Amino acid sequence: MNSSPLTISMHELDNVAIVANDGGLAAGVVLASGLQLRDRVPQGHKVALVDLAADAAVLRYGIPIGYALKDIAAGSWVHERLLRMPEARGLDNLPIATIKPAPMPALQGYTFEGYRNADGSVGTRNILAITTTVQCVAGVVDFALQRIKAELLPQFPQVDDVVGLEHSYGCGVAIDAPGAEIPIRTLRNISLNPNFGGEVMVVSLGCEKLQPERLLPPGSFAIADERGPAALDVVCLQDDAHVGFMSMVDKIVANARPHLERLNARRRETMPASELVVGVQCGGSDAFSGVTANPAVGFCTDLLVRAGASVMFSETTEVRDGIAQLTARASNPEVADAMIREMAWYDAYLQRGKVDRSANTTPGNKLGGLSNIVEKAMGSIVKSGSAAISHVLAPGEKLKVKGLSYAATPASDFICGTLQLAAGMNLHVFTTGRGTPYGLAECPVIKVATRSDLARRWHDLMDINAGKIADGSATIEAVGWELFHLMLEVASGRKKTWAEHWKLHNALVLFNPAPVT
Repeated sequence: MNSSPLTISMHELDNVAIVANDGGLAAGVVLASGLQLRDRVPQGHKVALVDLAADAAVLRYGIPIGYALKDIAAGSWVHERLLRMPEARGLDNLPIATIKPAPMPALQGYTFEGYRNADGSVGTRNILAITTTVQCVAGVVDFALQRIKAELLPQFPQVDDVVGLEHSYGCGVAIDAPGAEIPIRTLRNISLNPNFGGEVMVVSLGCEKLQPERLLPPGSFAIADERGPAALDVVCLQDDAHVGFMSMVDKIVANARPHLERLNARRRETMPASELVVGVQCGGSDAFSGVTANPAVGFCTDLLVRAGASVMFSETTEVRDGIAQLTARASNPEVADAMIREMAWYDAYLQRGKVDRSANTTPGNKLGGLSNIVEKAMGSIVKSGSAAISHVLAPGEKLKVKGLSYAATPASDFICGTLQLAAGMNLHVFTTGRGTPYGLAECPVIKVATRSDLARRWHDLMDINAGKIADGSATIEAVGWELFHLMLEVASGRKKTWAEHWKLHNALVLFNPAPVT
């Protein structure tokens, strides 16, 4: 990092800038503009560039991120305690499909080595997933997984892993209530994720509300060797045939073998980059997220769209304040209407809990310089790049189109990742400023650090350092291309992410807005 005072503004209208120096800047430091700091300003936090009168709009990204609660002198530290948050933008009278991005030239010739599935989808990994219908069976499945990995997996070198799709759903819930369809279709679609090769194996307790046939109805899947619809392979722990715990475990291990044999017969093939299905997400965000990592991801998103790939951005509360930008970028009015519908649904969901979008921002976000959800949203939305938004997914739905899509999800890292897996994600990109060891067992996760200090300290957890952009040693475009090429290497299995290397895997967390009984 340059030892000279360094601040970053995002728009010519901005009346605040963030401090980029490691450790922040002390009171009395004189900026390049000649402005002297009146306060110590931590790294990532805002300094007033001009005198701000009480009630004046504080502008970052060229928009009001808040209004001054009192007079703020130029050179002062501007933080959340000095700001009144703007009201949420209404969902009426929005610009609808008014921005028509110029056609971007096709990006051809880029490939990766992946696994073609019977349904036409492509996996980046070759994994046996064991679906569970209810949390009650999780301990038994975990015990069986340890045996499968120790006894069977070494015999099948072409299989990357065996994972249990453990979750907290399945019983003790109002399974026919409005909203209950969301966790059910989420688990169904995760079970059919492209990284699992079409192999479907289920472990059930027997008495749960979410019965296997309801989760995966006949004809909803085909096994990997294209023999067509198959009977669901279910191990039911309450079956009379099971006498003792080890009987259950032995059955799970035995049933896994033919699935492993079919997966092991598969080989990677050269695939066009258009077969990538990428989910982009941020967590542990800071003020640099919207300056370095997310803009680089946005540039890479445009590259992927040019290559014909599928890209999803999500996190409803983190893009809600940019709804006018999103509806304007919709490819047609139907897409804009779908986006508005998902935002309205989530507004009502939050209101039922007597909270609003401001509940999103975390203590870590604020320590990292993000004053409120409006500022956070402006930095989050740039992950979506500049392409037209061509499709909208409700929570738990499966993606069936190419291009840029909005997949409606909560902003929770774990729930968002789970829902993007259900949509068919075969590669995940996750940006972070504060740092998180987040990972998924079901899909490679590429971690992008927003700051060089984080990348240095967490050198064996971060895959890319976008902090080079703030340092001035790299451009947004250069880091975007770096990410694009790394994605092809990771998708091909030629390179493992740090999360894969350490086997850092977060739990699947199903989004269930229906009552628990």
